[in-house]
Amino acid sequence: MTACAIETTAEDGDHDGTAVHPPAGFAITANGAYGARLAGSGDALYAERWTLDGPEPYAVPLPLDQPEEPDTRLLPLADGRVLVCRRVDGRRHTFSLLYPTGPGTGELRLGSVEAPGPGRVELLPPSPDGICAYAMQAGPDSTTLWLVAGGAFGPERVAEIPGHCAGGVWLDRTGRILALDRRLGDGPVKAVAVDLERGGEVSPLLQITEASNDRLLLADPDSGLLLIRSDAPSPGHERLGWGVLGSLLPVRFPECLRLDDAAVTPFAIQPGQVLMPESCGVALRIDAAAGAWVGLWRPSGRRMHQVAAPPGWVAGAGTWSPEGVLRLPCSTEELPCALAGLSVPEEPEPVAAPCAGPEEGPGREAGPGDAGEAARPRACRPVPLQQAPLTDRKPAG
Repeated sequence: MTACAIETTAEDGDHDGTAVHPPAGFAITANGAYGARLAGSGDALYAERWTLDGPEPYAVPLPLDQPEEPDTRLLPLADGRVLVCRRVDGRRHTFSLLYPTGPGTGELRLGSVEAPGPGRVELLPPSPDGICAYAMQAGPDSTTLWLVAGGAFGPERVAEIPGHCAGGVWLDRTGRILALDRRLGDGPVKAVAVDLERGGEVSPLLQITEASNDRLLLADPDSGLLLIRSDAPSPGHERLGWGVLGSLLPVRFPECLRLDDAAVTPFAIQPGQVLMPESCGVALRIDAAAGAWVGLWRPSGRRMHQVAAPPGWVAGAGTWSPEGVLRLPCSTEELPCALAGLSVPEEPEPVAAPCAGPEEGPGREAGPGDAGEAARPRACRPVPLQQAPLTDRKPAG
């Protein structure tokens, strides 16, 4: 493991090693340029924007006259503004854009969305275009997608999708194709692709077996690499696996990603590895009774490298550079705005191509000549998204 120098912006203050954990997580733009979180403590919470792509990281506080609530959600945009989603009176969600203006904070109010019942409106991950922001309102029988920033008239309803949806992963670089985990009635959860430019047209995306719960956790449009959680290989017990968008080869469930005493969750994929999904670095958050730490892995490798989390890591947040450096936002009393860098160590080339290794579980995506494909070493070649067979997938027999 190679640990890069920690980039920091230091402020005066005593240091006792205690991490400063944001109440509501840390969101990062798709291009890794900006991050946003709730800072402060107690009843004095405020939005804070981090600039991550300069010579060193720095934070800009964006306080208003009224403090933010702990359940306020933030989303940074590529132009440096921060979208704020607040719940008012238990059912109405308001949206605003915050930005620094001189010594103060400017606020552009965008409007609101009503969410009757127990559910709430959740922000989707930052759009790859860096301009638009979307929110999802999931009900028991249908799910509504809203464009809440980047439109012409405030929040706009863009799609109504049958079924209860969760998750949210972008499959392209334009912010058009969105993957959601959908449940119809009492059926299993299946990841589907939603085309936002065609009124929310839905196409099947994951169908490992008819009865399995197949969720999409992460995707990289450059390489086509998909990180999947499914109970197909062991019904009733979900496993972490990987596949390639558009490939007819099976989904693989590596044993090295399975820990008996800890939960493993991927949170970032290395971009820029065009047509080379096996070469992508994948960052994983490992949670156990002892705390949280970092896992580093490549599909071409046979092991997951486990690394102690840097001091003050905002657990579950991070972004890869195309060169393969994982940058983790950290905040302590002494260093309230810092980035720690990690990289995956090189491993010897495997004897056989990873696409046909013994780690392929019984849960798989079927295709013509499936058994023969799995028996021969073969390089995975993702299909470009516009040609990917998101429809007419056949369930495994």
